[in-house]
Amino acid sequence: MAKYRIGVIGHTGRGNYGHGVDRGWLHVPNCQIVGVADADESGRGQAAKRLKAPRAFADYRKLLDETKPHIVSICTRWLDQHHAMALAAAERGIHIYMEKPFCRTLAEADELVKVCNKNDVKMAQAFVTRYSPTLPVIRDLIEDGAIGQLIELRGRGKEDRRGGGEDLWVLGSHILNLMHHFGGDPTWCFARVSQDGEPLQKKHVQPGAEGIGPLAGDSLSAVYGMNDGATGFFGSVRNTAGRRFGLQLLGTKGAIDLTTGYLPKANFLDDPSWSPGRSGKQWKPITSAGVGKPETVKDPSHLGGNIAACIDLVESIEEDRLPEANIFEALTSVEMIASVFESQRQGGPVPLPMQTRANPLTLIK
Repeated sequence: MAKYRIGVIGHTGRGNYGHGVDRGWLHVPNCQIVGVADADESGRGQAAKRLKAPRAFADYRKLLDETKPHIVSICTRWLDQHHAMALAAAERGIHIYMEKPFCRTLAEADELVKVCNKNDVKMAQAFVTRYSPTLPVIRDLIEDGAIGQLIELRGRGKEDRRGGGEDLWVLGSHILNLMHHFGGDPTWCFARVSQDGEPLQKKHVQPGAEGIGPLAGDSLSAVYGMNDGATGFFGSVRNTAGRRFGLQLLGTKGAIDLTTGYLPKANFLDDPSWSPGRSGKQWKPITSAGVGKPETVKDPSHLGGNIAACIDLVESIEEDRLPEANIFEALTSVEMIASVFESQRQGGPVPLPMQTRANPLTLIK
């Protein structure tokens, strides 16, 4: 008998099942998928077969009520469904593993934090890089002084057709979470957002893709003050993709370059100028085994991050602790996103936590 009953919620055609947020549970000991919910009939049948789910539902509330899972995976990428799905689970005392981004607004995030706290529900966000075996190696390098004092965190989105506001939401959330992880809590944000070469105005605000809500901007630059003393930067410009997606950790003695994923590409440069062209020094790869050592961890199914996150969520329940990428970090990622648009609206830096809990783009006059 499985110790934990797992429910899976997706929505074919409206975010589907995310990036493996459903299938990770098939590889976790003492866990059994007991049902799947999908409003799309064809997709529901395919998901039930793929996940070996004994029951399938059109209504996710019936899944929660009739199969009574201990944990539910909220898999759909479309953001407009996250709050209602997570709230339904949290009100029933069901723990949650959820695709990113977290919620459309800080008001939605605040309510979920309140209900999860009230019902002792653990929620983990699918920031899969946080579960990478390479990350502890990078953390040790920083703590051991290999790059000196961390003074700057520099991140960019994928900058494809989604560049700007959509990139900030969909892919920037990964980078901002890593920035938060390494730099500490953000304390302020100063940002500029533009559309078609003009500063963002009310006329530019349109419904965003994938249920994001009101959205605008094809170019943005944001600066964050982090409470560990470093300064964070994030930028995205539409249709300028150049394989820059990732985060650089820049210190007084060296630098680390990091992409995303369970086995991200990571490199270390022992050079205070941050430039091999100046010093002649070369970037050295970082793996889970250390600097300059070959990678020994394999991820043939490309589900390693989700499996690790699911295992950590189960362990957090048993140990009564927060998951690695928990609900409070999920809220901070939304706050870092929202503060970009609020800074543009206010015309200057804004303190974090923000007073405005609505989507700032709905407040532009």
